[in-house]
Amino acid sequence: MNMIAPIDTTQNVVPDASHPPVKRWTRWQKRTAIIVPIAIAGVIGVKLFDHSDAVAAAPPPAPVTIATPLVREISEWDDYVGRFAPSRTVEVRPRVAGEVTGVHFRDGEVVKQGQLLFTIDSRPFAAALAEARANEASAQSALVLARNDLGRATRLIADDAVSAGEIDALRGKLQAAQAALAAAQARVRARALDMSFTQIRAPIGGRISDRRVDPGNQVAGGEGTGGTVLTTINALDPIYFTFDGSEALFLKTQRNRQPGAAAPAVEIQLQDETSHRWKGKLDFTDNGLDTHSGTIRGRAVLPNPGLFLTPGMFGNMRLASAGTKPALLVPDDAVQTDQARKILLTVDANNVVTPKPVTLGAVVDGMRVIRSGVGPNDRIIIKGTQMAMPGAKVAPTVGKIAASASADAPAAQPIAGEATLSK
Repeated sequence: MNMIAPIDTTQNVVPDASHPPVKRWTRWQKRTAIIVPIAIAGVIGVKLFDHSDAVAAAPPPAPVTIATPLVREISEWDDYVGRFAPSRTVEVRPRVAGEVTGVHFRDGEVVKQGQLLFTIDSRPFAAALAEARANEASAQSALVLARNDLGRATRLIADDAVSAGEIDALRGKLQAAQAALAAAQARVRARALDMSFTQIRAPIGGRISDRRVDPGNQVAGGEGTGGTVLTTINALDPIYFTFDGSEALFLKTQRNRQPGAAAPAVEIQLQDETSHRWKGKLDFTDNGLDTHSGTIRGRAVLPNPGLFLTPGMFGNMRLASAGTKPALLVPDDAVQTDQARKILLTVDANNVVTPKPVTLGAVVDGMRVIRSGVGPNDRIIIKGTQMAMPGAKVAPTVGKIAASASADAPAAQPIAGEATLSK
């Protein structure tokens, strides 16, 4: 009998309390134990690296140039647009009818007052004048005869050779002869006027238009607008500038105008010009506003000795709205835009940038007028505005604002009205 018995593996084995079983890690647990510490170390390293870079990249205060606003006396202007118009214009019409026999000017030339322009066939009028003069001579002869008859009859009164009735009749004939002579003389003057009207002369001096009728054509004469228009003449020296102003600008001008003051000065700029070189003065303001447009019609007059300015030309006019007054000026490029506001960047006593909203005025010699928002002692950033951040410190350098106008540079468009430095 085999003494070696087979081992029964199905029997429960009682574990030994002094030797606990060893727990084995799975593959996933081993990987986690390796990866997690590495990730934590990486995050800590990145944080430390970013912090060191942030500390190292802190920029120094931005360098800027600051200056206090420039205080100058300015003259304010209001802007208008309008067109030039002749100071006088005349339609040349004949006073008598007839055939045009001559034109004595060149189209578009400058004519003087009284210069011969057209001639009309004068032969019918010469004949009528001769007839009137003959009638005048006949009336003169009848008057002499009536005067002699009355004289002879008067001498016979003492001899009772004539009656009182005959004397009265002779006196009546004398008075009738005198009246007939006066009528004949008036007809002579009328025919002489008709004769002179055959020479049509310039009623005013100025630039003439083209001829509307050539020689050989019949023209109608008459008073008023009954005659044929032969040409027109515009007086250009002086010349008018007509414009319409809003009710607000009219009220502003009226309030600023002093009683008894001289007419306000105006300056006009043409389309191709960069300055208001044409000088004049306000000549006329209408007696009421247009109820449909809410505007009032105005007119300025200015000299035009070279006749360069022409009716119909467009121009920008500025009207002196008030006297001179002090104003704060800063460079126009120092003004910043913050959404719908205009601001200036200022620097306080601690060199911290502080934005201040401002109200803008006109541009004067490249400088912007500041109506409100800053004072004469505020330190304005005039250079380096792109590096200055509100609330940040800056490294300011004191500069100076000086007006410098360029005659060749186009004038900046004003926000409201214009102004110029007082001389």
